[in-house]
Amino acid sequence: MSAKPRSKPRLADADMSRKIGKAAYLKKLAALQRRMAQIQHAYLRGGASGVIVFEGWDAAGKGGTIRRLSAALDPRSFKVWPIGAPRNYYIQRHYLLRFMERLPPAGAISAFDRSWYGRVLVERVEGLTPEHRWQAAYREINEFERLLIDDGVRVVKLFFHVTPEEQLARFEERLRNPMKRWKLTYEDFRNRDRWDDYAAAIDEMFARTSTKAAPWHLVPANDKKSARLDAIGHIADRLGKGVDLASEKPHDGVLDAAEKYLDLDDDLVASLRGRTE
Repeated sequence: MSAKPRSKPRLADADMSRKIGKAAYLKKLAALQRRMAQIQHAYLRGGASGVIVFEGWDAAGKGGTIRRLSAALDPRSFKVWPIGAPRNYYIQRHYLLRFMERLPPAGAISAFDRSWYGRVLVERVEGLTPEHRWQAAYREINEFERLLIDDGVRVVKLFFHVTPEEQLARFEERLRNPMKRWKLTYEDFRNRDRWDDYAAAIDEMFARTSTKAAPWHLVPANDKKSARLDAIGHIADRLGKGVDLASEKPHDGVLDAAEKYLDLDDDLVASLRGRTE
């Protein structure tokens, strides 16, 4: 019997009522951060690589989730790429070029704070790209992600969804908070006038680019804490699937030197050498 096809996400299907208390949140977040650190170490050992795509409404909580994720990882093999409007050099070239240049090397993970999906979202809605080009982008993006996956790169795609009312409340919070005020722009308010257009573009993006190999994960984000756990948990599941997370054993040379210079328990050394007798 064939497996049931994976359903495509839709904004209307998101459960926006989910919440979690602070104590439970902190406990689960700490466990997820430890797991992400283990995954990163396994990638460094085995040479795997991963790409995480963060998309979502303005003020939906992408940045806060990225900060909690970054806190768990060594920045030497974890890179966050904030993506804004392309400069002239990239405008004159294929839109995927600047993302290809930022793909992770073997053993590393890259996160894109907005991504190549701008082609079928903001560029579509704001009329920045001719229709025949953003229509072609669905196929181009699927092929691009297939190339990455065939090359051994794991791809995780997240969309953070908030209601218009929650977004407006967060805009006000940013306006009142001097430490967050820099995040708020005129464009944030102007984009609200095109909410329905963006919602239609988002649902079509899900329908046409949520594939079996690179599915979209919709994150209900009215509650920031539950959204962070949902997102990081999904990242850990996707990046950690089938990966050996056991701690690496030191090389014999390291243990020989450690025995010479450190006062170590014999049982510890034996266990690190893999001896169980």
